[in-house]
Amino acid sequence: MLFSHDTEHALQIIVDLVNTGPPATATEHLPDLAALQEFVDRNQLSDAHDLDAGDLTATRGLRDRLHEVFRAAEDKETAVHRVNAVIAEARTSPHLTDHDEYDWHVHFFAPGSRLAEHLAAEGGIALAYVIAADELDRLRVCEAPDCSRVLVDLSRNRCRRYCDSRTCGNRMHVAAYRARQRESATS
Repeated sequence: MLFSHDTEHALQIIVDLVNTGPPATATEHLPDLAALQEFVDRNQLSDAHDLDAGDLTATRGLRDRLHEVFRAAEDKETAVHRVNAVIAEARTSPHLTDHDEYDWHVHFFAPGSRLAEHLAAEGGIALAYVIAADELDRLRVCEAPDCSRVLVDLSRNRCRRYCDSRTCGNRMHVAAYRARQRESATS
């Protein structure tokens, strides 16, 4: 494991959040509070309840700012600036907790934080760990030409290129195979 379980979990939540937005998918996947609640449930976010329209608006805004971090992954200074801005605007209050049958771990968001603050604190710190470990190149945009979804490559050999091996990865491998078949047929 490259990063702690909590950091990897926060990174996956960020990826899921960024991939709900039109810049990544051309469709809004957080159109309403019900979709936001599904996101919270799917990612098992603790202390995220009583969601309202303000949470939806703030979370969408944060999502767009986090997407900018992935787009700046080749420019470390810009990525650092963007991550620091996300963390600076979040109410952080690091504290140990052991909830929901999880052993002791650190939460970075202040108790009682709204969802976007929670995501900014946890996600911002996770991204800061990635940058501090000089692993910024693990933050990527899918290499499929028609996909803008993001991913975090946590593989040992840094070989992950597609947001999902079953969709984009498989489609690109089939296209490459067909191209090789056409080329060998014309040779």
